[in-house]
Amino acid sequence: MNFSDILNDYAPYKGIVENLNNTPVSVAGIVESAQGQLIYSLKNENKSSALVVCYSDMEARKLYSDMELYSDNVLYFPTKEYIFYNIETSGHQNEHARISVIQKLVSGGDYIVVTSLDAILQYTCDKEEFESLCIDFELGKTFNLEKLTEDLVVMGYSREDSVEGAGQFAIRGGILDIFPVGNENPYRIEFFDDETDSIREFDTYTQRSLDKIDFARVTTANEAVITDEKRDRIIAELEKRIRSAKRKKSDESYFIETTESDIESFKEVRYFPSIDKYVSLVYDKIPSITDYFSDNDLVFIIDPKRISERGKTFEWEKNEVVAELKEKGIIGAAKDSFYCSYHDKVHEMSAKKLISLDVLSHSSTDFKYKHLETFTTKTTVSFHGKIEYLYEDLRNWQSKNYTVAILCTSRGRGENLAGVLVDKGIRARFIGDDANKANFNKGETVIIKGELNKGFEYPEINFVLVSDREIFETKKSRSRRKVENANRIKNYTDISVGDYVVHQTHGIGQYMGTKKMVVGGITKDYLKIQYQGTDSLYIPIDQLNLLYKYVGNTDKKLKLNKLGSNEWNKTKQRVKQSTEELAKKLVALYAEREKAKGFAYSEDTPWQRDFEDTFPYQETDDQLRSIEEVKGDMESQKPMDRLLCGDVGFGKTEIALRAAFKAVGDSKQVAYLCPTTILAMQHYETFLKRMESFPIKVEMLSRFRTASEQKRILKKLKTGEIDIIIGTHRILSKDLEFKDLGLLIIDEEQRFGVAHKERLKELKQNIDVLTMTATPIPRTLHMAMTGVRDMSVLSEPPENRYPVQTYVLEDNPAVIADAVRNELSRGGQVFYLYNRVQGIYRKAEWIRSMFPDITVAVGHGKMKEDELEDIMYDMVNGKTDVLVCTTIIETGLDIPNANTIIIENADKMGLSQLYQLRGRVGRSNRAAYAYLTYHRDKILSDIASKRLRAVKEFTEFGSGFKIAMRDLEIRGAGNILGPEQHGHMDAVGYDMYCKLLKESVDEAQGIKIDDVQDAAIDINIDAYLPESYIRNHNQRIDIYKKIAAIETEDDKFEIEDELIDRFGDIPRAVQNIIEVASLKTYAKECGIYEIAQSGDNLLMKFGENYVDANLIMGLDKMFPKRIKLLSGDKPVISYAIKGEYKKILNIVNNLLSTIKELQSAEKDSIIKS
Repeated sequence: MNFSDILNDYAPYKGIVENLNNTPVSVAGIVESAQGQLIYSLKNENKSSALVVCYSDMEARKLYSDMELYSDNVLYFPTKEYIFYNIETSGHQNEHARISVIQKLVSGGDYIVVTSLDAILQYTCDKEEFESLCIDFELGKTFNLEKLTEDLVVMGYSREDSVEGAGQFAIRGGILDIFPVGNENPYRIEFFDDETDSIREFDTYTQRSLDKIDFARVTTANEAVITDEKRDRIIAELEKRIRSAKRKKSDESYFIETTESDIESFKEVRYFPSIDKYVSLVYDKIPSITDYFSDNDLVFIIDPKRISERGKTFEWEKNEVVAELKEKGIIGAAKDSFYCSYHDKVHEMSAKKLISLDVLSHSSTDFKYKHLETFTTKTTVSFHGKIEYLYEDLRNWQSKNYTVAILCTSRGRGENLAGVLVDKGIRARFIGDDANKANFNKGETVIIKGELNKGFEYPEINFVLVSDREIFETKKSRSRRKVENANRIKNYTDISVGDYVVHQTHGIGQYMGTKKMVVGGITKDYLKIQYQGTDSLYIPIDQLNLLYKYVGNTDKKLKLNKLGSNEWNKTKQRVKQSTEELAKKLVALYAEREKAKGFAYSEDTPWQRDFEDTFPYQETDDQLRSIEEVKGDMESQKPMDRLLCGDVGFGKTEIALRAAFKAVGDSKQVAYLCPTTILAMQHYETFLKRMESFPIKVEMLSRFRTASEQKRILKKLKTGEIDIIIGTHRILSKDLEFKDLGLLIIDEEQRFGVAHKERLKELKQNIDVLTMTATPIPRTLHMAMTGVRDMSVLSEPPENRYPVQTYVLEDNPAVIADAVRNELSRGGQVFYLYNRVQGIYRKAEWIRSMFPDITVAVGHGKMKEDELEDIMYDMVNGKTDVLVCTTIIETGLDIPNANTIIIENADKMGLSQLYQLRGRVGRSNRAAYAYLTYHRDKILSDIASKRLRAVKEFTEFGSGFKIAMRDLEIRGAGNILGPEQHGHMDAVGYDMYCKLLKESVDEAQGIKIDDVQDAAIDINIDAYLPESYIRNHNQRIDIYKKIAAIETEDDKFEIEDELIDRFGDIPRAVQNIIEVASLKTYAKECGIYEIAQSGDNLLMKFGENYVDANLIMGLDKMFPKRIKLLSGDKPVISYAIKGEYKKILNIVNNLLSTIKELQSAEKDSIIKS
C-alpha cells in the first residue's frame, strides 16, 4: 500500500468516492494535518486536476507545504498586490508565480493547485488569450525577427542589453536571448537567416549556454495583456472620461492629471505599475484561475465557514476600495471593478465537483450540499523531545496491529532512527527517500524521508503518521534559495563612464569611455582616463588589468591625480608604510598565538550529533565549511582566534551554538558577549530553546536582571553551575569569575569601547575566541589576510524567505496610511523611519491622529541607553504597533512580526544603508513591504535618482544589490582593520589597498615578491572588439575584462566558447586580443614584463635574475643573427623581425616557448648538480 491507498477500506471515504458525481459534498471531522492526504487520494480516484481554496494565504501556504509530501504535481497560486497609485515597484515574484501555475495547467497534466479565496477573486490571464499568445520555438521553424520583437513587447517582455531575469529579452544580430516567466533558465535561440538553427538554455550569471534542446515555449509575462487593439480602446475610453470630468463643476484636476499621465504611459511603454485600476477596461469579463479547471476537476473548500465569512468581508472591502478610489480621483467611474464577484464564484465552483473539508462538524455556509460524510481523525501529540515516549506509543500501536509511518527530514536521521528502534526491540525499517512512491505493508512500522507540519491518526482503520518534528521538536525545514548572488558579490567590478578609477602607476582618474584609435595603420581600442586639469591618458585595452574601479569614500567629489607628478607615488608609499606596520603587527600576533598552548577539545560526541540534528534548516556549504573550521580550531592545542563574517540571517548563530555545545561537552564554560541588552535577550532565548532537551544551564547577565539575580548568577558562574552565560559588557566586569572558561564568543567587537576591548584582551589569553560580525567581508581582503588572521566567511544568502516587495514613491499620505492599515490588520508591526530627531515626535503624532487606537513609540540615538532599550524591548515583544525611529534599527534587531517599513526621504540615504534597513523586515514566513518615499515635486539629484532606481532593482538580478553589497563590504573591511586603515583605503581605493596589504603581509611572512607581476605586449596588429560584434558598451568592457584575466589555455578556450555562444563567430581583431592576452601569461612566466614592437625589432624586457649567458647563447643558436642583448638597468633582448610582420603573433609565441624551454633546462641542470 501507499499514501493514496490508506483510506480505500474506510467507509466515509468510500461514501465520498461514490458521490463524486453528486456534489457538493461536505466532509466533517478531518483534522488539518490529514487534509492533504485526503485531497491527494480523491484526486487520484477522480483522475483529474484539483483546485484547493483556503480562506487565507497563510493557510494556503501551510497546506501547500503539506501537500508536497504526497505529490510532485502540487502548485501554489499566491495573491498579488494591486497597485492603484503612481508608484514604482521592485520584482514581480507573485505575478510570475501565478503565470507559472497557469503555464503548467495549459501545458497539460493533472495538478493540485492550492490557493486562497482572495487569489481566485483576483484577475489573471484570460485563458483563450494566454493560449493564443504562446510562441513555440522548434528547430527549422521560421520567424520574422522584427515581428517577433513586436509580439514579445505586447506579451509584456522588456528589451534589455543582456538578459538577467524573468520577463526580459535581448537580440544581438541573429541571436535571441529570452527568459520566459516560469522557467528556471532562459533560452538562447540562434537563427540562420529567419530559420531557427539552435535552441539552448543558458545561465544568467555566466551568460554561457547550458544544454541544447529541441523545443522552447514562451508565454506572456503579464497577467493583463495589452494588445494594440485593447490599447486604442482603453485610450479612447479614458479620453472620453477626461472630457466628461472637464465639464463637471467639482474639482476633478487630480483625476484629469493622473489619467492624462496614464494615457501617455499606454502610448509609450504599454505596461506601467498602476495598470491594475484599468482591468475592467482590459477585460469584458474578469478572468480567474478557476477558468482553467473543467467541470470534471475537483474543487476543495477548506474550512467553508471561514471561507463564507471571508467572502462577505471581501465584498464589503471591494466596494470600499472602489468608492475610495473614486473619491480620491484615482478612477473616474464607480462601475469599474477589479475583482470577480464572490457570489458568482460560489455558484461557478458549486457546478464543479466541489468537496468541503471541516475540522469539526458540518457548518451552514454559502454552499448547498447534496451529501454529508463524517470522518474520525485526530492530531498526533508532541513527544517534547522525549524519545522514550515514542518507544512507548510504538509498542502500544504495534500491539493493536497499527500501520505506522514516521517521517524524517533527512535520510541519515531516518536510518539512525530505524537502527535505534530495532535496538529497542521495536520492528521498524527505513524504506526510502521518495514519500509519494513509498510502498509498505499493513500493520508494519516504516520510516520515510519526508516532512509534514503535524502528524495525524485514523483510529478506526489503525493508521497513524508521525512527523519527526513532534519527536525532536524541530521546525519544518525550508529549502534554500539557489545561490545566485554569492559570486556576484565577490566579482562586482563593473565600470561605467564617469566612474572614478585607480591606475597602478598614475593614480586616481575618471573613466571617460573607450576610443578606437588607428596608429600607423593598426586599429586598437583604448580606455580614456581623465586626470587633473586637461590631462588625459589613453590606456591600451589589453592593460585593463592595471586599472581598478575606485571603491571608497565617494560622499564628496574625489580629487584627481595630476599626470607626471610625484603625488600618487607619495600617497602609495604612505599607505604601503602603514600596511607594512599593520602586517608586522598581525604576523607577530599570529605567531604568538601559534606558540600558545590551549585546551584541545575532544572529537564530536553522539550528543553533539543529536544536538546538530535539531537544526531546523538545511546548512549551506559555507556554514558546513565554517563549522568544520571552528571545530578544527577547537580540537587543536592552539587557542582559537577566528573571525566569522556574514550578513544577518546567513547562519552565524548556529555556528556559535554548535561551538558552545562542543565546549560544554568537555566541561568548559562559555561566555557570549553582545553589544546590546536586546540582542543578549534574543540570543539567550535562542540558546534556551535549542538546548532545552540537554542538561545544559544557560543564563543571561544584563540590566534586565535584578541586583539579587545578578549576585546569584555570579556565584553560580564561579562554582561552575552555569555552563553558558550570555550578556552585555556586564560580562567584562572585574567581579565576574569563571570556574573554567573555555570559549568566548564576541558579537560585533567593533561596537565595544576602548576600555571593554582592553578587558577582552585579558579574557582572551589561552582560551578559544570566536568573533562574529554581521558586515560582510570582501573576498579580496580575506585573501590578503590569509595566514595572519583565521577567518570564516558566510557569503551564501539566507534561506528562501518571501522577498520584500519594494515601492518607490513621492510622499503620499493615502498610500502610507494604507500600508500601515494593511500591516496592522494582519496583526503585524510597522517601522516608520524618519531620520531627523527634530520633528520625529510630530511625525509620531501624525500617525496617532490617523490611528488613535494603536500604540506608537519613538526611538532615536539621542535617548538615554536604558530608555531606548526599553522602547526596543516593547517592540520586540509586540507591545508597540508602530515604531517611529531613526536609523538606529539598521543592525542587529530581529523582529519577525514587523513586516512593513516606511522610509521617509529615502533619497538622502546611502544604498548600503537602505539595503540594511530594508533587511529589518521580511524575516518570517509572511510577505514583507518596504515603502521608500521622497518629497513631492522635488527634483531628485542624479545620484539620489540612481540610488532609488538601484534600490527598486533589489531583485535577484538587480545591479543595486551588488552595489549595496560592495558598499557594505568596504564598511566591513573598515570594522576589521580600524579607522586609520579606513582612511588609507579611501586614499588609494579599496582594491589598490588590498594589493598593497597582500604585498606587506607576504613580505612580513618572508615570502619573496616577484618583481615581474604583470606583462604588457604592444605589437602592431589590429586588436579590438568591433561595435558591430558587441553593440553594448558595458558588455564590451565585461568581455575585455574576461580576456584580460586569461591565465591558462583552458581560460582561453573558455572565453572563445563564450564569444561564439553569445555573439557568433569571432572576428580576426577579437581573436588577436585573445592571443595577446594568452601570450602575456606566458611572458610573465618567463620573467618578461614587457614585449614591444619597435620598427623592425621586438624588444623583450626582463626582470632581475631571469637572463644569463646560457639563455642568450641558446636563443642565438635557435634564431641565428636575430638576437641581441641590449644594455640598461634591466636586461632587454632584441629580436630582429626582418619583414615577417604578418607572422608577429607566431614569432612571439615561438620566442616565448624557446625561452621557457631554455629556462627549464637551466633549472634542471642546477637541480642535478
